[in-house]
Amino acid sequence: MTPSHALWRRALLSFALLVSASFVGVFLLGGGRADVSGGGISTGVNAPSLTSQDSPTAAGQLAVGRTLFVQNCSSCHGIDASGGNRAPPLLGVGGATVDLWLSSGWMPLAEPTAEPERKPAKFDRTEVLEIVRYVTSLAPSFDNPGIPVGLDISHANVAVGFSLFALNCAPCHTITGAGDALADGIQAPPLHGVTKTMVWEAVRTGPGNMPRFGPGTLSSAQVDDIVGYVVKNIQHPVSPGGLSLGGVGPVAEGFVGLFVGVGACLLAALWVGDRTETDEDGGQDGQEGHDGPESPDGHEHGPGGDDHSELAHA
Repeated sequence: MTPSHALWRRALLSFALLVSASFVGVFLLGGGRADVSGGGISTGVNAPSLTSQDSPTAAGQLAVGRTLFVQNCSSCHGIDASGGNRAPPLLGVGGATVDLWLSSGWMPLAEPTAEPERKPAKFDRTEVLEIVRYVTSLAPSFDNPGIPVGLDISHANVAVGFSLFALNCAPCHTITGAGDALADGIQAPPLHGVTKTMVWEAVRTGPGNMPRFGPGTLSSAQVDDIVGYVVKNIQHPVSPGGLSLGGVGPVAEGFVGLFVGVGACLLAALWVGDRTETDEDGGQDGQEGHDGPESPDGHEHGPGGDDHSELAHA
């Protein structure tokens, strides 16, 4: 065998080993699972789970997402996201649901039995998308929405959004979006500081006890109007009266009217009543004593003195 033939043989052997290792690595890292499950992210059903800047699904990206999921989520949701005693399954929930709970900081929980509360997100945007890729690769999402791509609210009608918000959202979140306490210790979170994507995802997925507003309930334009109202008006409120009073709506205004307005009226009434009593006391003190001043001749010039003068001239 010539040296050139031996060199070619070693090169072909190295290439074959590289290809074999690649296939084995893809299978072990979960790429085979993504293809068998129907290509959860690459199909048309789950395509919205990726933003326009995302690259196609790769084994390395799924591997990172799986690692993050196993380390931070599997203790409650199960190693294969099938759920358990502590948390519901995540199979088929859609990219929007996973993105909302991670971006808002609701997940992962500080304690497994604690009530979800908003806090700074544990993962950055890249890590969130990697977890979303992995979870949505486990099962088709069907009608569950993915992360909205290119969400544009520049043409949202905030007046219509206000009406829709007052009808569907204000009973729990209050008309100013400050949030409120509900039954059984559940809290409707405030809407200040949330992104437009988070508002859209909450409306479409219905997190927690919140109802889900699907396309049959609210059209895409109506959801955009609600998102526009929340992002523009609630997060940037205008206070024509000069004071926002905490932004909790007419309750604070009623207390201010009661204590300040009625209190001022009571103080004014007490002040007027005190002055009236002082004037009456002064008048009574001036009327005490003789009927009139006494003249040098010893006669009084009061009512009695006048009578004597009249009798003298009669």
